Amino acid sequence: MMDTITLDLAPFIQMMDDQFFELCQHHRDYRFERSAAGALIIMSPAGGETSRRNLSVSGQLYQWNQRYQLGIAFDSSGGFKLPNGADRFPDASWLRLEGWQVLTPEERQKFLPLCPDFVVELRSPSESLTKLKKKMQEYMSNGARLGWLIDPQSQQVEIYRPGQSPEALTSPSVLLGEEVLPNFELDVSDIL
Repeated sequence: MMDTITLDLAPFIQMMDDQFFELCQHHRDYRFERSAAGALIIMSPAGGETSRRNLSVSGQLYQWNQRYQLGIAFDSSGGFKLPNGADRFPDASWLRLEGWQVLTPEERQKFLPLCPDFVVELRSPSESLTKLKKKMQEYMSNGARLGWLIDPQSQQVEIYRPGQSPEALTSPSVLLGEEVLPNFELDVSDIL
């Protein structure tokens, strides 16, 4: 299992958005992100257990979204160009319908130039909890309205809301979508 590798390319090259998109398309066996400063972050694909958990989160979000149709749900392959310049790929995310409708057809084909309203990061065994917490704070400071950091290793979930300290829960059975995702309840019994 490969650890996350961060390469600071800024002193040598400046990768344009289209180039980063093409890099991601050409190397589909890897997961790439880019920091706001332009550093390339290389992550290994998820293992079986993490992939199973990701599917549970994404599947439940998809089912809720199909029922209420208040926005668009995305899995871990959906990329977002955040307002601070970072390119991120949350494990699951959701965008209000109004946010989707303002995007041009061309913008919808590439990494979306905005921050989703809701994000989930599911910690895999190779990921640093400290780095994931920083990523969650980045989502919040770029416009996310609700975020969940799910850590199966510690059986904990941190709930992120704008302008507030994260709320830590130990072994919850359900997570609520609050006012951001009305009536959404994530069953975490097979995720934690």
